[in-house]
Amino acid sequence: MNFVQKTVQYFKGVKNELGKVNWPTRQQTFHYTMAVILISVSVALFLGLWDYIFTYLIVRWI
Repeated sequence: MNFVQKTVQYFKGVKNELGKVNWPTRQQTFHYTMAVILISVSVALFLGLWDYIFTYLIVRWI
């Protein structure tokens, strides 16, 4: 079996395995995406608030 045949066989296997994947529905994908965005924004605001507080305290007292 040469390189080209091995490559073709590999991609046939990839296609076969992707057919077995249980893909999420459009609604599930939307909900998961919204959860990730909400958590990311919440963490960013939390860290930004603490950064602002510590910066204010350091500048005020030094």
